[in-house]
Amino acid sequence: MHLIVQATIGGILIGGVYALLASGQAMIFGVTRTVNFAQAIFAILSAYLSYTLFSDFGVDPFLSVLVLVPTMFAFGSAIYIVFLRRLTRSGAELALLVLYAMAIGIQGTLDYFYKTNTRVISPGYTNHSWTVGGYQISEVRLFAFLLAVVVLGSLHAIRQHTKLGRALRATAQNPTAAQLLGVNVERVSAIAMGLGVATAGAAGAVFGMVVPFNGNSQYDLLSKLLSISVLGGMASMPGTIVAAVILGVVESVVAAKISPDWSAFSFLVVLFAVLTVRPQGLFGRRLRGAL
Repeated sequence: MHLIVQATIGGILIGGVYALLASGQAMIFGVTRTVNFAQAIFAILSAYLSYTLFSDFGVDPFLSVLVLVPTMFAFGSAIYIVFLRRLTRSGAELALLVLYAMAIGIQGTLDYFYKTNTRVISPGYTNHSWTVGGYQISEVRLFAFLLAVVVLGSLHAIRQHTKLGRALRATAQNPTAAQLLGVNVERVSAIAMGLGVATAGAAGAVFGMVVPFNGNSQYDLLSKLLSISVLGGMASMPGTIVAAVILGVVESVVAAKISPDWSAFSFLVVLFAVLTVRPQGLFGRRLRGAL
């Protein structure tokens, strides 16, 4: 029982990082109706940048968030303006293919500059932990979880209490009606893309302290993000967060009780079990939904 509780604590903490990544993917899909197949490689790119800032310039990975979030926001917005703005008019399938090709291109670039060796970001406190009630709480994972809470809370505040948030929700619900009401749909879509990629910047900055990574790590991470998105409901940010924590716990418990080799497969087992009962996901809607 002690092992299960310990694994559950670890799963909740890593689930926060997954939730941060997948919530950005949900925002992009909700506004642009495009599945961002490059979300995982954006996180890996940010992990490499965080690694470089730490190893070459001594910048703490958590402080690197202050650099990576605005950088990735600008990068994401530029991607929409340059590549996706015209493609989404023709159909989301073309935009999906462009993002997938971009993911492969970014991975190739990273492999060229950083090689294919597995990297890990190791500041002095990487192995520090606290003992609470007989259970170990990793300092890095806790701070990563708190970072995810802060970023997700900020996104929620923007979405619910600002003019931009109203424009994002209106565009997600009905872009044609939003445009008729004076919303600049293309500008809002570019901002949504930027915000979604910025979450990858925040998560990627600390991802390398939690999980060893290289360019190929994007495929395992992408499969997890897609499972989380489908399980939670593709355009539902609350559902995405709940699904991320559930799957993070399942992954951690399976790794502890059975084998780490089966932890990734556990994502698919839970996904299939839930979709058999509720095809639209935990919080998804059968009709065209909102964020």
